Order: sequence, then structure tokens, then C-alpha cells
Amino acid sequence: SRTGPDSLLSLVSAVGGSTGACSGPDKKGSVVTGAGPGYPERETWTRQMDFMMSCVGFAVGLGNVWRFPYLCYKNGGGVFLIPYLLIVFVGGIPIFFLEIALGQFMKAGSINVWNIAPLFKGLGYASMVIVFFCNTYYIMVLAWGFYYLIKSFSATLPWSTCGNEWNSENCIESFHHQNCNNASLANVTVSGNMTCAELADARSPIIEFWENKVLNISSGLDEAGSISWELTLCLIAVWVLVYFCVWKGVKSTGKIVYFTATFPYVVLIILLVRGVTLPGAYDGIMYYIKPDWSKLEEAQVWIDAGTQIFFSYAIGLGALTALGSYNRFNNDCYKDAFVLALINSGTSFFAGFVVFSILGFMAAEQGVDISQVAESGPGLAFIAYPKAVSLMPVAPLWAALFFFMLLLLGLDSQFVGVEGFVTGILDLFPEKYHHRYKREIAVAICCSLCFIIDLSMVTQGGMYVFQLFDYYSASGMTLLWQAFWECIVVAWVYGADRFMDDVARMIGYRPFPWMKWCWSFITPCVCIGIFLFHLVNYKPLTYNNVYVYPWWGEVIGWCLALSSMLCIPVSLLYKLFRAKGTFKERWAHLTSPVWGAHHLEYMAPDMKSLSSLSPSTDDNKVIIFESVM
Repeated sequence: SRTGPDSLLSLVSAVGGSTGACSGPDKKGSVVTGAGPGYPERETWTRQMDFMMSCVGFAVGLGNVWRFPYLCYKNGGGVFLIPYLLIVFVGGIPIFFLEIALGQFMKAGSINVWNIAPLFKGLGYASMVIVFFCNTYYIMVLAWGFYYLIKSFSATLPWSTCGNEWNSENCIESFHHQNCNNASLANVTVSGNMTCAELADARSPIIEFWENKVLNISSGLDEAGSISWELTLCLIAVWVLVYFCVWKGVKSTGKIVYFTATFPYVVLIILLVRGVTLPGAYDGIMYYIKPDWSKLEEAQVWIDAGTQIFFSYAIGLGALTALGSYNRFNNDCYKDAFVLALINSGTSFFAGFVVFSILGFMAAEQGVDISQVAESGPGLAFIAYPKAVSLMPVAPLWAALFFFMLLLLGLDSQFVGVEGFVTGILDLFPEKYHHRYKREIAVAICCSLCFIIDLSMVTQGGMYVFQLFDYYSASGMTLLWQAFWECIVVAWVYGADRFMDDVARMIGYRPFPWMKWCWSFITPCVCIGIFLFHLVNYKPLTYNNVYVYPWWGEVIGWCLALSSMLCIPVSLLYKLFRAKGTFKERWAHLTSPVWGAHHLEYMAPDMKSLSSLSPSTDDNKVIIFESVM
């Protein structure tokens, strides 16, 4: 009297005897033994737009308005767009699509999704390590943004004036270089009490507020200094926000991102309108879009382009896989991938105009070249943007709006990152360990653990720790390594044609063969090429091109990087040595997919797929199963 996969599974299980040889779904879609009717379905998005907005919120974040303009600025402006766009099509979009499709097909988080080739589950563990590190350090940018937001509620913005306790003698509010064009005026006072000769050492109050007040930065990594209690309170506040956004799962997350993902665009448009009306904005924008062809010869430009794609598209973190796993099985994820990639890169390109119009104005005001106007570093967003809002009428209002936007941009990326991490952890626990509040408890433990590590970043030497995490743990080589192995496993172990067939089962048509070619040949070559470039051209980490990290600081950094990279080979070797039989038998057994129950409903059953559900399934059960279908 019942139809559907649960009743079919129970019938097959009954024919097999009381041992429960056939497998059924747990809540998260992985395979458990002896499942019968009544197991709950995996949670899904209320509507498809929830998934789209969550992906936009996650992938479009501070990497677009903070890191992309910073890398353009660092690598000579517009020439950076050439390797960037090239790698988008040969690396970014193919892997972005691969991760979403894989999550949707396997209906599992970042670890169990590799049941498609269980020998390579180390990929899942590696992505969990990376996203954990990313969750840990990324939130510091939110804490800084929250600090600026609070300081914005004052009649005069504290970073717009000199004369504060944190300002030095070289602080100057307005640079009047145009009055110093004549060499004979070297000793003439032109601004405040400064002469033309002294203007060369002058510092903006914005930079001094960032370095002396917010960071209160020490002389190096070996000088941790004291904890900033103001930043600590900001850090607690943003972690509490993240917790209450994530604790109820995708049903609540999918609603929150409608606001957090769209509001930043409104503020960016307003800032652009103001930015292009400033003197010097044209020069800044031309620096942005006019390529310096000589830069293409530098390996670092290509390395930065590749790593920015993987960082900005959130590839290798497992969070896209987790988001995709909450889709309906028949969702058109192929179309989604292109739309989301266009929004992501479009936002990066658009944010560049906002930043460079402001940098052009700052360069004109200070009488220097655009390449020298602000010290390169993660703090660019806390120098260029605050300058822009301080020049607007009713500056505190615009400052509050901007930093509220910055907070929203980072928050949705942060809580989707936490969602991906928690989903992967919970997928490891079978349904029998189900606890009513297991999600709430898991999210609380995750947030608390990250907060404890973050305390090292709210000290006077915290910026040096932050850069260690940023440079080694969750960008650059780790993401390239992860993406390389994802392509190899899907294209060569599972089979590119086989996965294209699976995608066709989901979306109703076969994607363009370019995807298959990329997974099989082009993308792995791009990933390993940039990875080797990175190794050959490796340079010690510096802060603001001045402070060079000590050797033990680099050792810590490499430990952060290797903690995720070694998960793949170590897990692979461990599984191979633990298995029994010849090498060929071990390989065949460990690379056979473990299907979830939803595959029985959507995929045409055959001998191979059923045998992978359980080793004890025999031909009679297959015949009975097919006759029932």
C-alpha cells in the first residue's frame, strides 16, 4: 500500500533476512545499515532563491571589496584583470560547479560527499581544516569593522582629525603638495606647522588611527603585547551574531542572507557616485583599468590571480558542497554556477572602481603616485574606505552605513562558513547519536573554540598572527592543492564521463563538454602550475613590505598549511594499508561509491549500484528490487 524509496528499501531488506543487509538513509543522506521506513529526509531550502542568495552572501564578501582591489593595487592595476579572467574560465567556474553539483548529487556535507570515492575522504577532512582556519581569522576583519562602526557614532569621526592621543607629531589632516611645486619654497609653511620639506614624512590621521589606535601594533610577532579589551568585546559581539544566525540551520540562514547579501550593493553604488566626483578620481580609475603589460612577466601576478579566484569563489572550503547538499536533487546547478560566478566576479570588478576612485583622490591630495598612496596590506579597506566617508557631508552617517555594510558582507560569508563546518561534523554522526539540540551544541563548540584562538589576534601583535593565518592557512597553496585533488578524484578516479551522466540525471541535460575537459586536464594543470610557481617564487612573509617575519614565524605558517594539505596523502595511505587483499582489490573496494538512499529513487538501478549499497546483496534481491520498481 506504500510507494517510494523507504518502502522499497524495507522490502529488499526483508527479503535479505533479519540482518538488515540493505542500507537506507540517515538524516543527512549517508548510508547506514538496516534502515527502514521513517528516516527523516535531509533538510532542504524553503525556496531555490534561498540557495542562490546564500551562495551570493558567502562567495561575495570581503574578498571582493577588500582583497581584490588590494591585489590590483599591489600588482600594477588593470593588468591583474587579464590573468584573473583567464583563470575564472579555466579554474574558477569549473570547480565552483563541481563542488555545488557534487554536494547536490551526494546530499552530504564536505566529508561524506567523498563517499563517491571513499579512499579520498581525506579531501573532506582537509576542507574542514581549511574552513576552520578561515572561520577563525576571517572574523577579525568583522571585529575591526564593528569597532569602526561604534566609533562612527560621534559628531566628528575620530580618524578624520589629528590632535588625538594616538596621533604623532607627523600627523597632518590636509596635504597641500600643490603649494610646494617650486623648489625654492622648501622651508615655507604650507599646512599646519609643516614646511614643504617636512611633508614627505607626514602621515594621514586615517593611517595613524588604524595602526596606533585600532591595532596599537607592536614591533613584531615576538612582541605580543597586551590584549585590547575594546577589540575583544567587538569580537565577542560578532561571534554571538554568527551563532544566532547559524544555530537553527539553513531554514533561518536562507532568510537572513536576503538582507545581508543585497544591502552592501546599495552602499557601494552610493560610494561610487561620491568617489567619481572627487578630484583625482579619473587618474585612479585609469590606473585600475589601464594594464601595465610588463607585470605579466612576473610570476607573482599569476599566483595572486589564481589564489584570489579560489579565495573569492570559496573553493576548497567545503561550504559550497554543504550549501549544494540542501538543494532539490533536480535543481539546475549548472545554470546556478554561471550566474553566481558572474555576480561574484562582477562585484569584484565593480568594487575596484569604488576603491580606485578614492585612491586617485588620496594620491592627488598627497601629491604622490597612486602606487604609493597607501601601504599595501589587509588594512587597505580600513584606510581607503574611511577616507571616502570622511569626505562626505554628514560623514558620521555615511561611516556608520559603510561599516554596517562591511559587517554584513563579512557576516554572511562567516556564518555560511560555520554552517559548512558544522554540517560536515554532524554528517559524521549516525542518526542513533541524534540529540535534540545537537546542532546548537555543535555550533556553540565551534564558535567558542575559534574565539579562544582569536584572542591571539586582539593583542598588539595580533596583526602579525592574522597575516600568518591569511598567508598560509586558507589561501594560496592550500586551496590550489585542494582543487587539484578534487579534479583528479572526480575526473580520473570516479570518472568525468560518469559524473557528467550523473549531472545529466539531476538537471535533465548534459553540460557543455568544456567542463569535463577542464576537470580532466586544464584545471589540474592550472592548479599545479600556479602551485609550483608559488613554491619556486616563494618569498618570506612581510608586513607592509618592511617587517620580515622571523624563521619560527614561518615554521608556524607552514604547519598551518601542512595541517590541511597532509590530510589527503595521510588518509589515503592509512586506508590502503588497513584494507585487505591485493593492491588492485584494495583500490577497487576503496574507490567504489557508497550510495545514499536518494540515489535509489532518482537513479536507474543496476547491478553495480546496488552491490555498492551492501556487499551481501545477491542477484535474487536485485531481481526482486527491479521488479518492484
